[in-house]
Amino acid sequence: MATVAQRNYFDAYNEVLAEGQEHEPVWLRQLREDGWARFSAKGFPTTHDEDWRFTNLAALARTPFRRVAKDEATVSERDIKPYRVAGAACQLVFVNGYFVPELSDAEKLPQGLEVCALRRAIDCGLDECAPGGIEQHLGRYADANRDVFVALNTALWDDGAYVRIRRGAQITRPVHLLYVSAGAGAAIMTHPRTVIIAEEASLCTVVEDYVSVGNEAGFSNAVTELVAGEGAVFSHFLVERENLASFNVSTLRTEQARSANVASHSVLLGGALVRNNVHPVLAGEGAECLINGLFAGEGRQHLDNYMLVEHASPQCNSRQFYNGILADHARGVFHGRIIVHKDAQKTDAKQTNRNLLLSDDARIDTKPQLEIYADDVKCTHGATIGQIEEESLFYLRSRGLSKADARNLLLYAFAAECLNRMHEGAAREMVETLIKNRLHELAQSTAHAAAGGGSNAAEEETQNWEEVG
Repeated sequence: MATVAQRNYFDAYNEVLAEGQEHEPVWLRQLREDGWARFSAKGFPTTHDEDWRFTNLAALARTPFRRVAKDEATVSERDIKPYRVAGAACQLVFVNGYFVPELSDAEKLPQGLEVCALRRAIDCGLDECAPGGIEQHLGRYADANRDVFVALNTALWDDGAYVRIRRGAQITRPVHLLYVSAGAGAAIMTHPRTVIIAEEASLCTVVEDYVSVGNEAGFSNAVTELVAGEGAVFSHFLVERENLASFNVSTLRTEQARSANVASHSVLLGGALVRNNVHPVLAGEGAECLINGLFAGEGRQHLDNYMLVEHASPQCNSRQFYNGILADHARGVFHGRIIVHKDAQKTDAKQTNRNLLLSDDARIDTKPQLEIYADDVKCTHGATIGQIEEESLFYLRSRGLSKADARNLLLYAFAAECLNRMHEGAAREMVETLIKNRLHELAQSTAHAAAGGGSNAAEEETQNWEEVG
């Protein structure tokens, strides 16, 4: 017998089909049907699935999330004002998966930039503007057969963002996509879909920002497909700062042409259970990608990062750098996988995961992984796990800093490794402020716990970094 949670997904699917019956094209309806068939057949992953062995989704699977109507929850300008990005080229705001034009700002776009709601792009036939059309991009890269969360998103998405950067356009200010989960008196689900097309020799930065209004539980299942044309330079920021009752699963799938350079920056600060999937495919010769991230958790947060980099062409470079900071009973996961296909000669790939544990009860599971099918490559991987060193802490305190301030400084130095890989600009300034505030909270709470002789007291002991892999 189906549970209430399972029936809610079935009901949501039927509602989406009924609402799109008159205006959605046949190809999109077929995508939805294929996605639902895949999700129905597989269901949510379990710890028996290798890619999910460190993350138990039982709480997500049994929570009766439901799809909400467009105007069921009200969000005002006052609610989202703290989340606006100063200096952004434009901002699109989505509430519970629906585009809200009155809260958005996309009137004066820089030349060469096209931004609108994805549903509008499809309904108004804007797909002819993009090379190959939206039909040739939506659902082509994110694999619903491989990932059931992509399948679920494909079946249930209501709206999302469509971003196109024309050939040669240089967009120096970031595009801000704000996805808001607003409680409607029940646990809600949203499935945002984003399509980004960066044409040849273009430059742009897009920030995907996930926030909560209210304290209700929410489930955000987001999928982004990014196509980077020849010689494009693109930066993608994922910022997850939802409330601690939230579940967030995000998937970024990038397709890179010849000499395209894509940087993915992930900052995970909120959520009860978060899964961050980043899957670049370096399809053109000479393509480069940077996967850079920071996750910081406390309490019983669970922050899971799954990276899959595919080198499919010769002379491509990739770099993965992820830093984790965990306090209390928080748990982190880093699963980094690099696949070098047989034709990808002269590959240069590096993968590094560094983790700082602020209590004896915090835990990190790290799994660097290489699969190499070419014979002329340079690939390295490794992971480190450690705690704050007593000598460093003592040195700073001997200079007059309080225990909390000394911890804060050491934590920021650790996090700054990730910040230093981001280009200067409004997006980095926003992220830096968020990280500073989050680390200040962690420093204060861990210093208090240590002073009280709690589980964090053991972090006063000096521990050297342990090299794994």
